[in-house]
Amino acid sequence: MEMKPLTRVILGLCCILVAIWLVAPTLVVVPMSFNENKSLAFPPHGFSWQWYDNFVTNPEWSTSFMNSLQVACLVAVFATVLGTLAAFGLDRMKARSANLLRMLLLTPMVVPGVVLAIGIYAVYLDAQLVGTLTGFVLAHTILALPFVLIAVSASLEVFDKRLETAAASLGAGALTTFRTVTLPLILPGVLSGLLFAFATSFDEIIVSLFITNPYLKTLPVQIFTSITRDADPTVAAVGTVLLCATTTLIGGGMLLATRERKGRS
Repeated sequence: MEMKPLTRVILGLCCILVAIWLVAPTLVVVPMSFNENKSLAFPPHGFSWQWYDNFVTNPEWSTSFMNSLQVACLVAVFATVLGTLAAFGLDRMKARSANLLRMLLLTPMVVPGVVLAIGIYAVYLDAQLVGTLTGFVLAHTILALPFVLIAVSASLEVFDKRLETAAASLGAGALTTFRTVTLPLILPGVLSGLLFAFATSFDEIIVSLFITNPYLKTLPVQIFTSITRDADPTVAAVGTVLLCATTTLIGGGMLLATRERKGRS
């Protein structure tokens, strides 16, 4: 059914208004990061790069940034490997238990973050993982794995399994078939999941607040600490950097998914 021109215009205007309503509060942070005064004021007064300079030169900010980067890279690798294997296994399962397992693996996306954080914190106290790199990586992997599972499962849904049968008929083993046939074809979904896992870990705050310590802080935790203590525009500068980085990563993941759909169609 073809829409009338007036209907298209109205729908387009509605989409633009909703987009502005969703994005505007976030974009307010950008001009605040260039404020000349030491206050989170909007509209800003003057123009200065000093808060970006403070982000780079201040040891607290630079160290927390490197901590977040290290944790996010490790989480992206572990979550992508585990999520890809889980998606592949669920795709090959014929039993009804596959749906139950899938639901369990997606639980971290449904359970409130505070509830999950309390449970992780209780376990970490006994295991002495609070404030450790291993603890951060394990906790963030739990949160990031569902995103990888969804991305890879979407690729496997449109994957032609007859290609694996053809490879097996030519003498390729299961591992060789997966490495040379399956993995290259679902690679866009895997890369998309990796980007989402990285972004999830890099921006995570709720669980991180429970398992952090003064010697190992991630960037979101440092932002929260700074807001409660200093509240200077460095927070806005860091928020702007995170906004640009996250938008780039998520946009890259969506671009990979779009190219994959176009390629298959």
